[in-house]
Amino acid sequence: MAKQELYEKSPIRAFDEVSNGGLKAGELGLVTAKKGLGKTSVLVQFGMDTLLNGKQLVHVSFDQHSENVISWYDGIFSEIAKKKTISNAQEVKEQILKNRTILNFNQDNFNLEKVVNTLNALKAGGIAVAGVVIDNVDFSKVKESDIQVVASYAKATKSKVWMSSTVTSDKLEDSAPKAILPYFTAVLHLASKASVTQLSILKMGKNTDLSTNLKLDSKSLLITTK
Repeated sequence: MAKQELYEKSPIRAFDEVSNGGLKAGELGLVTAKKGLGKTSVLVQFGMDTLLNGKQLVHVSFDQHSENVISWYDGIFSEIAKKKTISNAQEVKEQILKNRTILNFNQDNFNLEKVVNTLNALKAGGIAVAGVVIDNVDFSKVKESDIQVVASYAKATKSKVWMSSTVTSDKLEDSAPKAILPYFTAVLHLASKASVTQLSILKMGKNTDLSTNLKLDSKSLLITTK
């Protein structure tokens, strides 16, 4: 019951509300921003949402050690838990984190196709992955065939897959290479404006530049509309 209450308090509910239910099973999403603005925080919130929903998550990082990734999840869970007084919060955290797998790779010698091969190996081992987040993808090292493999995996396994990439532009066409961009159902962008980190939805399905008031809380880094 506590887990369900935290799921209902997840910051992703704010995103779902303004994006017609958010990313669906089998779809790909992308979060872009310049370095240091909160891409990892947003990805971890999507990942935590999967865990709070009682499902298996794989977090793939191309630029952070496992210890740093673990710290992100601990911090985001603590911030979400503050929204609801729950006596067994630590017990809930330990329970849901059993469904999390963290993988660290170097994109110079481990491309997205190899990531999918690893995900398929986990599936063969009995891990029913429902959510995948892939942090800090360098699109200069990605071929369209790599994204095709990820998209096929997502569709076949009905997984939600979120990626992040360092991109300074807030224009949709600059978010990813032209051949790759159509594979993403959702494209979000973080930008610092007037001391506020705004979260823009550049694309959601067939809609572009959705009007929202989403941003990151300056202290917790949680997605919020307040």
